Amino acid sequence: MALMAARGDRVIAADLHDERPATVPAAAGYLRLDVRSQQDWDAALARVREEWGGLDLLVNNAGIATGGRIDVEAMADWERVVDVNLLGVVRGCHTVTPLLKEQRSGHIVNVASLAGLVHGPGMASYNATKAGVVALSETLGFELGPWGIDVSVVCPAFFRTNLHESFSGKDTAMQEAGIRLITQAATDADHVAAVVLEGIDKRRPVILTERFGRQAYYSKRFARPLYDRMMAGQARRLARRSGVDPGELS
Repeated sequence: MALMAARGDRVIAADLHDERPATVPAAAGYLRLDVRSQQDWDAALARVREEWGGLDLLVNNAGIATGGRIDVEAMADWERVVDVNLLGVVRGCHTVTPLLKEQRSGHIVNVASLAGLVHGPGMASYNATKAGVVALSETLGFELGPWGIDVSVVCPAFFRTNLHESFSGKDTAMQEAGIRLITQAATDADHVAAVVLEGIDKRRPVILTERFGRQAYYSKRFARPLYDRMMAGQARRLARRSGVDPGELS
C-alpha cells in the first residue's frame, strides 16, 4: 500500500479501525471495512464507483493467526478463522467481480501464506483456510481470464509483522510457537512488500516472497520423500511437547 501510494497510484486502504491508522499514508484514502460484513463490502464498492468509476486492483490482505492440534482447538476458533481468512477473501472477490467484468479488465490479489502450499502439523485451521485461498485464486484465474481479469495469490513464509497479535484459542503451546516464528523471523514486512509489488506488476499467478518458502514449496513438488520426512519430524517433535513418546504410538 505504502509503495503504491508513493509511486502515485490512487489507493484506498481498509481496516477495522474507525479512525485512520497512523500506518496509512497521507496520500491514500481510508475506510473502515470488516471483511466479515457484506454491508461493508457493498459500501466499499459504492465508494470506488463514486470516486474512481472503476478499479484496477483489489488486494485481499485481511487475516488472523490461528493454530492448534485438531483435538485441542475449539470449533468456535475454526469458525472464526474460516470467516475471516477464507470467506473474507471470497466476499471481496464476489463483490468486485461484476465491476471488473464490466470493465473487461482488472487484477485481484489474494494474500494467502506458504501455509496454503506447505501443510505442517498443528496448524490445521490456518492451513485449511490458506489452502482454500490458493484454490480460490487458481480457480478464479481461469474463470475470469476471458474477461481480461488477472488473479494472483501471495504465499509468504514467516516474516516480522503484527499478525501474532491476533492469536487466540485453546492451544497455547502452538500459539507460543507461532509467535516465536513471526517475531523472530529474519525477513521484515518492507522486503515482502517490495517482492509482492514486483509480482503484482508482472501479473504472476503465484507470488513466493522468500528463499525458504520457495525451497519448501519445490521440495514438496519435486522431492516429496524429503518433504514427508520433514513434516513427520515436525509431528514427532510436536508429540514430544505434548508429553508423548512417538515410539509409544507405533
